[in-house]
Amino acid sequence: MIFYHKFEVRWSDLDANKHLANSSYVQYCAQARMAFMTKEKMGVTQLSRWGIGPVILHERYSFFKEIYADQTVIVSVEIDGCSEDSAIYRFVHKFYTPDGVHCATAEATGVWIDMMLRKMTTPPDDVVEAMNKYKSPETVVLSKEDFKKLPFHPHNIDPAEINI
Repeated sequence: MIFYHKFEVRWSDLDANKHLANSSYVQYCAQARMAFMTKEKMGVTQLSRWGIGPVILHERYSFFKEIYADQTVIVSVEIDGCSEDSAIYRFVHKFYTPDGVHCATAEATGVWIDMMLRKMTTPPDDVVEAMNKYKSPETVVLSKEDFKKLPFHPHNIDPAEINI
């Protein structure tokens, strides 16, 4: 299954080039995911009761066609990858105009965290069941090893190197 969420592009969603700003793509993806989660009975209130939260660790975008003010844009929520226990997930979001023109694609990889411990956790069975409903035959199985394949990794520096 694929979940779709509709947006009306507002003036405040635009950048200096008068098309949808990069930051708006990030916000639309986050809002589409929250709409999906609310529909599947894992919205903010329920997440708070469970003591868990979704955290995006890596996000990337490809843009194909500009989106302008006063347009309607439809954003998909698809589960592209998921660990067996659903602790790790990867969403793909596709941006479409109402006539089906594909304008952009985003990929977001994340984990569920225990809000008290601030550590990755396995979500409740209700979350696993909801995620399973949206998996497709192409959904890949993810593991912690997949984090090593992400393009960026932390590299600390000596604070003395910072000359401001």
